[in-house]
Amino acid sequence: MGAKVIAQYALLGTYDFINILEAQSNEAIARVASELGSRGTLEPLTMAAISMQDYVRELETAKIIRR
Repeated sequence: MGAKVIAQYALLGTYDFINILEAQSNEAIARVASELGSRGTLEPLTMAAISMQDYVRELETAKIIRR
């Protein structure tokens, strides 16, 4: 469906499992979440993530932090 599973973990707490996926776009992840959620066997919660290096670069671009 356009995404690759990077890691899977069982969780202790509010959630049962976490699957770490990698895809070219948020739209691809939305497609995966919609497809899996439509089966009724899970309730997807998606969270987009970027590397700290990319995050700092974006903050510098927005002039929120300066070096």
